[in-house]
Amino acid sequence: MTQLSLVERTKEALVDENFLRGDPITGDRYYSKEFMEKEWEHLWTRTWHVGGTIAQLPEPGCVITAEVRNESIIMVRDDDMSVRAFYNVCQHRGNRMVPCEETKVKRLVCNYHSWCYGLNGDLLIAKDSEDFPQGSPVGKANLKELRCETFGGLVWFNMDPNAKSLRDSLGIIADQLEAYEMDKMVRVMYLTGEVDCNWKVIQDNFNEAYHVQSLHKELGTFIDDHYQNTAFEIFRNGHSRMLMKGALPAGNGKSKKVQAPLDAMMRAWELNPDDYEGRAGEVRVALQKQKRKLGEARGYAQYANLNDDQLTDYYHYTLFPNMSFTMAADSYQILRPMPHPTDPEKCLFDHWYFVRPAHGETKAATPLGEWPMEAAKHDVFKHGEKSLGWVADQDLSVAIAQQKGFHSRGYSDSYLANQEARVRRYHEVINDYIAGRI
Repeated sequence: MTQLSLVERTKEALVDENFLRGDPITGDRYYSKEFMEKEWEHLWTRTWHVGGTIAQLPEPGCVITAEVRNESIIMVRDDDMSVRAFYNVCQHRGNRMVPCEETKVKRLVCNYHSWCYGLNGDLLIAKDSEDFPQGSPVGKANLKELRCETFGGLVWFNMDPNAKSLRDSLGIIADQLEAYEMDKMVRVMYLTGEVDCNWKVIQDNFNEAYHVQSLHKELGTFIDDHYQNTAFEIFRNGHSRMLMKGALPAGNGKSKKVQAPLDAMMRAWELNPDDYEGRAGEVRVALQKQKRKLGEARGYAQYANLNDDQLTDYYHYTLFPNMSFTMAADSYQILRPMPHPTDPEKCLFDHWYFVRPAHGETKAATPLGEWPMEAAKHDVFKHGEKSLGWVADQDLSVAIAQQKGFHSRGYSDSYLANQEARVRRYHEVINDYIAGRI
C-alpha cells in the first residue's frame, strides 16, 4: 500500500464540513443514572474494547481478565494458539470463574463445584453428571463466548455478536496505526485511577486541544499546540484524529530559544542545541533528518514505515467510545476512561504507556520519569493518591469541578469553538447509538 493511496482513502473517510447536527450537550448526560443505563445497553455492549496485551498471553493456558462496569471478561490463549474471550461466569450457578487479573491454567475450573472447562470453553467435567434430570451438562453447558480479535499487540473484545469486525470498525485508522508496529512495543506503565467525574468528562477533554495552552503550558516548549497549526480530522465511523507538530515551540510563542526538554531530545539524537540558538523553528526538520539517519541502527525499524512528520509529531486518535491513542515515532500511550460499575459521577481512568525498546536500552522514558524497560504490573489507586502522569494530572485537575458544574441551572449546553467540533460530534455519535441509528 503506497502512502498516497492511504492519504486518498483517509480523505474519503472524513466527514464533510456540514456534518454537525448541533445536538445539545446537556448536563444530565454526565450524572443521570437513566442515561448511564442507556449508554450501557446501546453503546458499551455493542462496541470494541481493549482487554489487555497479546504479550500477556504468550502460550496456551495464559489467561487475563477485564471488567466493563459489572461485566467481567476472560481472555485466554487456547491450545491451538488462538485467543478467545468468554464471559467470566460458570454456567452452573453463576460463580466467577477467574478471580484475578492474570494467571496461567491447564483448564478453567470453577472453585465452587469444580466444573472444569477446556481452554476453548467447552465443559469437560461436571461432578455427578449423571444426576441431572435434563441430561448431563458436559459438552452442552459451555462457557458463553464473545467476539475476540487482536490488533496492534492488543486483545479486543465485543459483546455484540452482530458487530462489525474490529478491522471494519476501526476503518482507515487500522491502516494508519499499522505503520507504528505497536505489537513490538512494551507496556512499561500500567495505571488505573478512580476519579470523581463521569467518564465522558475525560473523553471530551481528549477530543480537543483548546485547553492545552491553559493547562499544559510546559508543552509549548516542544509542541506546536496552536490550533491554526494543528490538523483536526473527523471520520464518518465515529473516530477522529488530531495531528500536532512536535520538536518546535508553540506557533504563537515569542521565544525562539531551544528550551527543555527539546534540548535533551536533540542531544539524544546527537544534535547540539547550541547550534540552533535563535533558530528553534528549524529543529523539527533537523531532528527528522537525524532520526531517519540513525533510527534503523538503533533498532527503530518502524521508522521505515513512517513519513517524516511522524518521526517528530504527535498523532492523537480518539477511538469511539472511550479510547485515546497518542502515537509518537517510538512510543505511544492509551488514555481510557471506563464507566464506574454503579455511579455515573465516577469513572476508572487507565493510563498505559508503551515504548519500542532500542538496542541495549534497559530504561524507558515515561510520563513519570524513567521506568524499567519491562512489562509493568497493574497499579490501581484513587485519584490524588498517586500521579497518573503530569499531563494527565493537569487534565484531571479540572474534571471534578466540571462534573459539579454540570448540575447547575446555569448550564444548558456547551458553547464550542470550531476546533472543538470533535466534542460535539462525539456526543452526536453517542446519541445515534442510543437512538438506534447505528
